[in-house]
Amino acid sequence: MPLKNEKPKKLYYSIKEVAEMFGVTDSLLRYWETEFPQIKPKTTGNRVRQYADKEIEQLRLIYNLVKVRGFKLAAARKMLQQNKKNVDSSTQALERLIRVRDDLKELKRQLDYLT
Repeated sequence: MPLKNEKPKKLYYSIKEVAEMFGVTDSLLRYWETEFPQIKPKTTGNRVRQYADKEIEQLRLIYNLVKVRGFKLAAARKMLQQNKKNVDSSTQALERLIRVRDDLKELKRQLDYLT
């Protein structure tokens, strides 16, 4: 999953930083704001979006449902409204499995190098 967990802690992140975390475009994030009422970044006087950790967590769930699991936007919206706790726990489990898979691939690469 493209989300980079080793981000420096800040109160707010720009739309460009958040888009980079997820490997998506700025315009996709702006579109998701219109489709998912849970995403409401703070905006400054000159309409610059500032995402807090709360919005980034919501985006992580949406990214998992839409990009990783292949849900349509309406289905993802419904899942988040009806069953947010299960979505969150399954997202965490999936991310953990992906990290384990990546670690195993790296270990295999290192073993292949030795032989």
